[in-house]
Amino acid sequence: MFYREVGQFKTNYTADSQVFPILQDKIAIIAMLVIAYVIIPMAGNDFFITTVMIPFLVFTLATIGLNILVGYTGQLSLGTGAFMGVGAYSCYKLTTIFPDVNIIIMVLLSGFFAAGVGILFGLPSLRIKGFYLAVTTLAAQFFLEWAFIRIPWLYNYNASGAIEVPQRESFGVILTGAAAQPVTRYLVVLSIVLFMTWIASNIIRGRIGRSWMMIRDMDIAAELMGVRPLYAKLSAFAVSSFYCGVAGAMFVFFWLGAAEVESFDINHSFLFLFMAIIGGLGSLIGCYMGAAFIWILPIIIRALPEALGLDVNAATVEHINFMMIGGMIIFFLIVEPHGLARLWQIAKEKLRTWPFPYS
Repeated sequence: MFYREVGQFKTNYTADSQVFPILQDKIAIIAMLVIAYVIIPMAGNDFFITTVMIPFLVFTLATIGLNILVGYTGQLSLGTGAFMGVGAYSCYKLTTIFPDVNIIIMVLLSGFFAAGVGILFGLPSLRIKGFYLAVTTLAAQFFLEWAFIRIPWLYNYNASGAIEVPQRESFGVILTGAAAQPVTRYLVVLSIVLFMTWIASNIIRGRIGRSWMMIRDMDIAAELMGVRPLYAKLSAFAVSSFYCGVAGAMFVFFWLGAAEVESFDINHSFLFLFMAIIGGLGSLIGCYMGAAFIWILPIIIRALPEALGLDVNAATVEHINFMMIGGMIIFFLIVEPHGLARLWQIAKEKLRTWPFPYS
């Protein structure tokens, strides 16, 4: 009964097409922003912020990038990890060449390098799709991994082959490096992720996003209606890779602090694909849900036996974790193939009519 739009009248098209047309949704968003910007920095300890919140936000941004390509455009990709690597290595080279430029600008600029690489490997999508396109992006994954190892210039000829994040400041505040505070890094990552989510929402609701969805639903019909597959598909690859590149730069500079090529392997590409599928293809809120499901839920499962005072072997907990997560993935895919976002949408629709029958 508390979730009703009764009396909330829309008098123009702009009000009717708002992302959050119901007052309760706006209040909920404001409450979540207060929790994210105020409660968590004040109440969360360094372990919680570093281990849970920062990677959750980074993985959410990478999932949004993948969802733009897979969920909204219908182009299957298995190269997300590699595109994140392009962003990370690009940001590392930019900070080396231009050490005085703000690190946040470098993180955003690194996405353009990933976008360029994404366009290059997206060219086969003009001729092939489905499984064959997945194989092409898989080839991109392996090729870029090879490049990260075999081109010493990318990691400044470091003997270890790793990229190490230098200390950088902005307005007197240390943002990266060992001296950077977890809360500072968290707030920077949170701001970038929310800003880019807002940008993605506007792109998807505009002309470009509609052309993506037309290509996804039926590319031949879309072309007959005037949508140019060349621009639609390559723009989707560019935007998707841009988001993945920025996520990769933050992955290293605001979380890991140093990384090798294993940080961008095929396992991470599958991980982000699972996040997009479980959260809900074609849904931005589903990207947050999928990242929370895959990343935060296992942490809770690992910490549960200790919280209950049970003496369980760490390996046993890990096996239980894998079985529970796998079982829940199968359960959700059977019950609702459109992911957690669809379940959340159904729950809201039922709240609108509760306690009256819902059909």
